[in-house]
Amino acid sequence: MKRRDFVKSSLAVAGAAAVSSTSVLGAAESRPNAGREFYELRLYHLRRGPMQKRFDDYFRDAAIPALNRAGIPKVGVFGVVVGPDNPTMYVLIPHASMESFAAAHERVQADAAYQKAGAEFLNVPPTDPAYIRVESSLLRAFTTIPKLEVPAAKPRIFELRTYENPSKRTNLKKIEMFDQGEIAIFRRTGLTPVFFGETIIGTKMPNLTYMLVFDDMVAREKCWDTFRADPEWKKLSTTPGFTDPELVTDISNVILRPTPYSQI
Repeated sequence: MKRRDFVKSSLAVAGAAAVSSTSVLGAAESRPNAGREFYELRLYHLRRGPMQKRFDDYFRDAAIPALNRAGIPKVGVFGVVVGPDNPTMYVLIPHASMESFAAAHERVQADAAYQKAGAEFLNVPPTDPAYIRVESSLLRAFTTIPKLEVPAAKPRIFELRTYENPSKRTNLKKIEMFDQGEIAIFRRTGLTPVFFGETIIGTKMPNLTYMLVFDDMVAREKCWDTFRADPEWKKLSTTPGFTDPELVTDISNVILRPTPYSQI
């Protein structure tokens, strides 16, 4: 999905959601624990050079302040440390509800301070685009982690992992596995969650995505080694119905570092 300015890209997903907002909202709210958050996850694909600075200036000075004024208190912006398509910037926007997700577009659009601060990014000519393309997904938080868990503001890295599933049934089964045991093992072995989300709208569906935070790469390796050696994990992961071959077709992950202005 391609857009040329933040006003349009801020709800790249909402374009689709608006067409079927009643059915999407109804499906989401009809499931248990309707108070779970929603997350818009964007990937901005850039070129090296001035495009990167313009992106940083825009999000630091225009987009994040406008989203904060629109009622979204924390916005995460991350650069890729290890992963494909570098430079790609990841933006995480949490919403308290589907209504918040739908209303954010109009609130930011009507924000005069945003329009002024973001003018250089918003008004670029077609010959000098603000970015190459933007991808956007909408996720719904898991039952066991209904809200974003913002880590302490210190030097840190993030791991963003996506599990693709062969069917919606297996997607829900993998979510059940996380909710009923795997997330608890994560926490006990030092794998600290930021969010877990079921993808409602996006690419490569069905899938789920989650984010972990670590002090550094050494800590990451240590935590994953501890997790893989954990007896409870070994038992759970070999239980019929919960094995990877039954539930997961592909796993992708990227290592991210927050920008200096990121609020997550």
